[in-house]
Amino acid sequence: MNYTKLFMASAVIAFTFSTAQTQQEMVKSIMNEAYSNSQTEKLAYELVDGIGPRLVGTPKMKQAHDWAVNKFKSWGIDARNEQYGEWKSWERGTSSVEMVYPHVKSLEGMQLAFSPATGAKGVTAEVIMLPTFKSKEEFNKWLPKVKGKLVMVSQYQPSGRPEYNWKEFATPESFEKYKKETEAATREWNQSLETLGLTWRTLNKPFEDAGAAGLVLSNWSRGFGVNKIFSAGTKKIPAVDISLEDYGQLYRMLQNGVTPKLKIVANSKDRGMAPTFNTVAEIKGSEKANEYVILSAHLDSWDGGTGATDNATGTVTMMEVARILKKLYPNPKRTIIVGLWGSEEQGLNGSRAYVSAHKDQMPNVQAVFNQDNGTGRIVNVSGSGFVNAYDYLGRWFAAAPSELTREIKFTFPGSPGGGGSDHASFVAAGVPGFMLGSLNWAYGNYTWHTQRDTYDKIVFDDVKNNVALIAILTYMASEDPEKASNEKMRLPVNPRTGKAAEWPSVQEPIRKGGVD
Repeated sequence: MNYTKLFMASAVIAFTFSTAQTQQEMVKSIMNEAYSNSQTEKLAYELVDGIGPRLVGTPKMKQAHDWAVNKFKSWGIDARNEQYGEWKSWERGTSSVEMVYPHVKSLEGMQLAFSPATGAKGVTAEVIMLPTFKSKEEFNKWLPKVKGKLVMVSQYQPSGRPEYNWKEFATPESFEKYKKETEAATREWNQSLETLGLTWRTLNKPFEDAGAAGLVLSNWSRGFGVNKIFSAGTKKIPAVDISLEDYGQLYRMLQNGVTPKLKIVANSKDRGMAPTFNTVAEIKGSEKANEYVILSAHLDSWDGGTGATDNATGTVTMMEVARILKKLYPNPKRTIIVGLWGSEEQGLNGSRAYVSAHKDQMPNVQAVFNQDNGTGRIVNVSGSGFVNAYDYLGRWFAAAPSELTREIKFTFPGSPGGGGSDHASFVAAGVPGFMLGSLNWAYGNYTWHTQRDTYDKIVFDDVKNNVALIAILTYMASEDPEKASNEKMRLPVNPRTGKAAEWPSVQEPIRKGGVD
């Protein structure tokens, strides 16, 4: 008998059993810490209620970066803010929109981001509604009428009921009639804008140039009582968004020969320019310190609400994962980096800046796990166009308990995509980056970029689910003896061009923003 071979085989079996046992113990410890000692509610309170919305360039955004650095350091994790550019600095103040004629009523509304202030006395003026046009000449002839007026520049919505509500309660005939009429009205509105060469992003400038007193928008999000809140797009005159309900009342008054008058008071502050940052935290690797697992989430938000599900939940998740791993796995084999990016909302600027500043890291990144789209538990994962992603992701996900993975649908090899969230910045650089897609929870209509994206919309059971899963994935990616393959798929032929699609290219960030 060959005792040497027997001894070696026994040693391999013993090592494999020991490794599996260690892995099981770690997974159990992570699950226990994620659910029994969760800090997610406290972190979310401090970020969402304590700091609030985190619009790029604002003092609140800098406060959030500093808070995150201090929180990481309190857990014994090295962290820093990396400046990559600057942005127009604007600070929201109180604002009010009141109808003062034909009767007095406080309207539900708010100043849009980067909108100029009105001064303490505010702006009082009659309203005028933007009609639809058949030609540019027709528009140019009408445009002088806006001088000194508050211009309503959003499409009128006759019903504030979302389509699912109509479908549930209306007769089939009534529902079809509603759909047909609203679709026709939307086509007419969009055709008018196209005729004028305008989009919702460029719509405001002609009215400002023509001497309008201000702009009134209502960017309905197709849900009960919810609007999208973006930027003003003006430099000299105020722009406000008001609810569908109040906007509709003003429209109907105009249609019935009554011209309402509004008073807008907006007390924002223009603070010049401010630096923009990424917050980067790091748990140093013990064996392969120059290989990296990156936990990715964007820290910035729009400021209609308090940025709870876009993207405080992603931020809190990655911070909590780091806390747990520092406690249970303080000496990972590979270096674990947490990137809380700035200015994702204006074009993935923070993550693009990190890729640009850390080019040397990119070939050595094991994986990037990104969380962005809401509070829900992870249910969708794509291979992002990497041929062998099914292999290593399969191994890593297999270590997680079934209650964390049973709902997940995988798409392999998937597609590299060109944007959408911060993982795309890494994928463009050839780095295996993966969006961990969340269950919807009515995200698109009710919380994504709306004034209702607030703490109460967070579902903490799902957040804890994601914390546990990502902590396990990070542990497995760090421990994996193999470097994850970054081999790219051969992209399909575009039927319109007859040529193979190209892998997304690396993009530089906007380093001086908000000045155009």
